[in-house]
Amino acid sequence: MVYDSPDLNRGKWEKPTDYIFACLGLALSPDIFAVFLWWFSNISKFGIFNYFVYMVICLVPILLIHSFVGQFSSSGFISAFRLSPLFKGMGYVTLFLTISIVIYYSIFAAYSLFFVVNSLRPTLPWSCDGYKFWHKNNTAEFTTCNLTVPQDFDSYEDHPMHNAPSELYIHHFASIQADFDLYLEDLKIHWQFVGFFVLVWAMIAVIFYKFRETAKFGKLMRYMVIGTLSVLLVCFVRFSFLPGTFKGLTIFENAYPDVQGVAMGIGSTLILVVHAFGAGWGSVIALSSFNGFRTNIMSYSWIISFGQIFIFIMFGMVHFMIQHYRNEPKGPSGFFIIRLDWDLMGHTSALSTLEWPNLWTFLYYSMFLMAALIGMSTQIFTVLQSLFDEFEELRKRKMQVTFGLIGGLSVCSLFFCTNRGISLFSHLGVDAIFTHSVLNFLLLLVVLWVYGRQRFQRDIEFMLGQPFASWKVFILRFIAPIIFLIGLFAGIYFYSFYDFGLSIIYIIPVYGVYYLYQSNGTFSERFRRTCRPTNWYPVEMDHRQQYEEAAGNTEMKSVLISSTGEQEDSQ
Repeated sequence: MVYDSPDLNRGKWEKPTDYIFACLGLALSPDIFAVFLWWFSNISKFGIFNYFVYMVICLVPILLIHSFVGQFSSSGFISAFRLSPLFKGMGYVTLFLTISIVIYYSIFAAYSLFFVVNSLRPTLPWSCDGYKFWHKNNTAEFTTCNLTVPQDFDSYEDHPMHNAPSELYIHHFASIQADFDLYLEDLKIHWQFVGFFVLVWAMIAVIFYKFRETAKFGKLMRYMVIGTLSVLLVCFVRFSFLPGTFKGLTIFENAYPDVQGVAMGIGSTLILVVHAFGAGWGSVIALSSFNGFRTNIMSYSWIISFGQIFIFIMFGMVHFMIQHYRNEPKGPSGFFIIRLDWDLMGHTSALSTLEWPNLWTFLYYSMFLMAALIGMSTQIFTVLQSLFDEFEELRKRKMQVTFGLIGGLSVCSLFFCTNRGISLFSHLGVDAIFTHSVLNFLLLLVVLWVYGRQRFQRDIEFMLGQPFASWKVFILRFIAPIIFLIGLFAGIYFYSFYDFGLSIIYIIPVYGVYYLYQSNGTFSERFRRTCRPTNWYPVEMDHRQQYEEAAGNTEMKSVLISSTGEQEDSQ
């Protein structure tokens, strides 16, 4: 059964600003730091300038479009596409993509919890002192504990690469290795790490048991985001006093633009495009649906954009300060000689050399644990509400659906306890560049071209109660799509290796064909009918009546109230 009636008991945010904090929480998605930090390495201050250009011409406008669709319809990312039912497949693509990403997020939460728990030991096992107790061949292994740099060191070939003890420790006990060549019969599960995944999903279950109501969930996310950012600022201040850390900030000292810095800035900007709207893409649509109908999403879009860019830059700075402190021993030619497969693991060895190492390790990885829990909880919350909005029969069994989904996701996440676990989903961040670019481009097409510029401008002016300038519409129609076309071509380049996102994008045309088939008449009549909005009006009766009066013409009334035949076709 498809969308029939709105869920009037879905709730609202306790405070309007809870929407801002929820969207800022999307910027804390843990996978972005695994991908984004590589692009950040040689960005320069002129590369960062790309962020603010992108914010003006792309991020704010597209955030506004996402917020408009969700707030006007008071629906999740599936039902909101009654704006143009032919494209409802975009909602189902978002559903599958979000579920996949949530499973992927669990590995960041579990490994962060792994370090948090082990930081409570009197001696950190990845410190040089702790390393001696569990590694049998510690004298023969090249590690940062026995690092020496000869004066004639000029290249990696002249001197062996050294491992961080934290990398050896987690390889020894949890095997984080991503092996693309293993077959299913070669899989080995690491039972000693299953417990951390169980604890992570237990935390998620508690969150949805205690805070499943919209107002309570928004309040929880507000405090978790504030807490995470507070720890981030504390780490930034502390790490700024470490030897060599300011060398990590020399990327901002270039007085003139450099090609590499600008190019890296463009690359990381594309990654920002992906994660600004949630790793599953439709999160902002679902989150904005809990706003009051008159919420000023225009000003909120600017606040959210500035906040997200601030978070990305701050995490980049903290990462490079601790990285350069860790890599301070290096040869005269400047080559780093510490090998590391995952930067987040190597930071533990660096943190173990600080005063009060247990405290700083606990704080640092608690920050990443909270970020992962925020990302997982927010994505699950948007999935559940979108399902309840679209399928009315599920509203009667919200508790069963909620914990059934969490239980299913937790079982699927156990795959990450195997030696093949990371390799299957590790490319989702790259896939998302392609899929998000396609979805954002199609959203602009649906709202500004299929639904129409004039209708959109009229609707958003009615909702905001203020004029919406035509130049803003021009940016939305002609400038912003160029950004997503660039991301689309960048994603196609990576598809010489990956094709998960491409496979689920096929859901959009398949659903469109199915919807056309369910309709009546000639192909032209079916196409026009399925592109036309169905039940597209404000949910609250007072706003709906004002909207009908403001429209005041036959065309609008045909948009507001779908005919009986169209309802039958949609079912």
